[in-house]
Amino acid sequence: MSLPVQYLWLIPALPLLAAAIGSLTPRGGRTLAAGAAIVALALSFFVSCAALSAALANPAAHLTYNFTWFALGNDTVRLGWLLDPLTAFMCTMVTFVGTLIFIFSLGYMKEDENFTRFFCFLSLFAAAMLGLLVANSLLLLFICWELVGLASYLLIGFWFHKSSAAAAAKKAFITTRIGDLGFLLGLLWLYDSAGSLLLYDNGNGVLESLVVGQLTTHFTLGGLTVATAIGLLLFCGAVGKSGQFPLHVWLPDAMEGPTPVSALIHAATMVAAGVFLMARVYPLLTPDALHVIACIGAITALLGAVIAVAQYDLKRILAFSTVSQLGYMMLAIGVGAPTAAIFHLLTHAFFKALLFLGAGSVIHAAHHEQDIRQLGGLSKKMKLTFATFAIGTMALVGVPLFFSGFWSKEAILHAAHASSFSHFPYYAALAGVILTAFYNTRLIAETFFGHGRSHAAEHAHENSAVMTTPLVILAFFALTLGFLGTPAYPWLQARLSGETAVHGHSLLEGVSLMVKSTALVAIGVVAGFLLYWRKTRAKATAADPLATAAPGLHTFLGARLKFDELYAATFGVLNSLLATVADWFDRYVWGGLVAFLALLGEFSGTVNRQADEQGLNDGFDAVSEKARGTGQAYSRAQSGDAHGYLRALAIGFVVLALIAIFGGVP
Repeated sequence: MSLPVQYLWLIPALPLLAAAIGSLTPRGGRTLAAGAAIVALALSFFVSCAALSAALANPAAHLTYNFTWFALGNDTVRLGWLLDPLTAFMCTMVTFVGTLIFIFSLGYMKEDENFTRFFCFLSLFAAAMLGLLVANSLLLLFICWELVGLASYLLIGFWFHKSSAAAAAKKAFITTRIGDLGFLLGLLWLYDSAGSLLLYDNGNGVLESLVVGQLTTHFTLGGLTVATAIGLLLFCGAVGKSGQFPLHVWLPDAMEGPTPVSALIHAATMVAAGVFLMARVYPLLTPDALHVIACIGAITALLGAVIAVAQYDLKRILAFSTVSQLGYMMLAIGVGAPTAAIFHLLTHAFFKALLFLGAGSVIHAAHHEQDIRQLGGLSKKMKLTFATFAIGTMALVGVPLFFSGFWSKEAILHAAHASSFSHFPYYAALAGVILTAFYNTRLIAETFFGHGRSHAAEHAHENSAVMTTPLVILAFFALTLGFLGTPAYPWLQARLSGETAVHGHSLLEGVSLMVKSTALVAIGVVAGFLLYWRKTRAKATAADPLATAAPGLHTFLGARLKFDELYAATFGVLNSLLATVADWFDRYVWGGLVAFLALLGEFSGTVNRQADEQGLNDGFDAVSEKARGTGQAYSRAQSGDAHGYLRALAIGFVVLALIAIFGGVP
């Protein structure tokens, strides 16, 4: 069954409908809210599978359905849907992994009094992400992009009664807005240059050769092409959403939300949006922009892995792991391998969702204890959780040959090795391989081996099937999904590239690099084994071997390289200074101007009142009084007495006669 592109809107519309139902459901309607959310996302999965079938029938085609949203004068704003293998694979992944996370949430959140609100927010989050994926317009993509940010704010701060959760939600929202400002400026510039924001539009879309050719031949400040400048501005949005250096600081704090939220954000939705955006607009990215993306990705990959080795919070270790793996994906895009980036994104979605849900299973069983120093000995108490978590860990580490992360990681390493512009991304990726193996070995040893180091760990037990079944399903895909993109048969990469034929090559061609990366994995595992596994922590207060060997460095890494303190001392102080200056201007400049205008208005009113009352009114009254007196005097003369009139005429005659006589009138 194939889905016509004009019905692609059903994929985000179904969870959006579930969110609407959840918003109107009272607290007692737990079954309705959760049922609507799970059924809607499951239906979206089946619709996504139909869309995938349609996309794979002709992987080179970009099937579109564009329509006019509204007209503004002579211009029209057009939106649309886009169906190609990238959209179809992403929608299928998001809906499938999201459905499993929704099901897991039934058990994890069953005691929460705001159960219905939680599923409403989850559905809104899924709908926004799916809308972003199916958009054929960067404007529609940006609208859904911002809705993803809103939903993440609501979910990270879901337990808003905790000050740390409220602060983390604000931090995530504000930090990602910084990147989104660059994204918005890029959109405005692109619309001004191309006259459209449609990705594909019968040859006139911004990703099609006609427009791309124009953008790459026009130059702006600093000798950059317009395409380079726009690509870097769009990348700013991806830096924020996908937690790239230097805007990575929000991602670990997002762990303040419920664990299913962490799984959804870090595996299937929000952080994947930035990588998807860069893969989507890849035709716009010039070599200069790609070099920047590769370097930022390499720094992020190394940074996340370095910080993770000194963390003790179970979820934050996984969060920094996500930062590192997202860096690998951006690195792959930067070295010209967007298909390798999406391959790793898809495999990462499954094994990272598995790891976060496994962490949630541990936290739920250990009465919300997530400090690995307080855990231990859980491999015997939670055998199914341990087995699936171990599979996810080996996929993340890249253990050959039966774990999906190995094949997707190798695809990125091979692309970085083949890149000609710089060796830095390649060597940073290799260093990240060692560190990833090390901190994950430490995580497994501290959490699952030894003996319980707290009351919570000693009394932990396996969770119900509603929580463990999603773990088993995700573990299956963490094992098998990588075989869709092996060097011998890179089926997934071929479809993402729009090819119907699959051109593989012998594993012997890249065997030297595979051996090298495998050796690096072994070094990391052995180092973790010697420090943390061979002699497990005896009690929670025991010293960490790394802290003993290098206390200053360990403290620095544990403080996350003090990025938060650095930003507080620089941007925070600058922001406070600007706020103080703005307050001074508001109070004494703008406020003084307003007060002066108010006094001027009051003075003008007083003058007008005095002129009106004492000038106009009094003058008019005086004139009126005189006129009234004259009128009264004249009215007395008009008595109607004929004898009086005759006397007046006689007197007048006499006066005139005297004047004539004595005045010399001839």
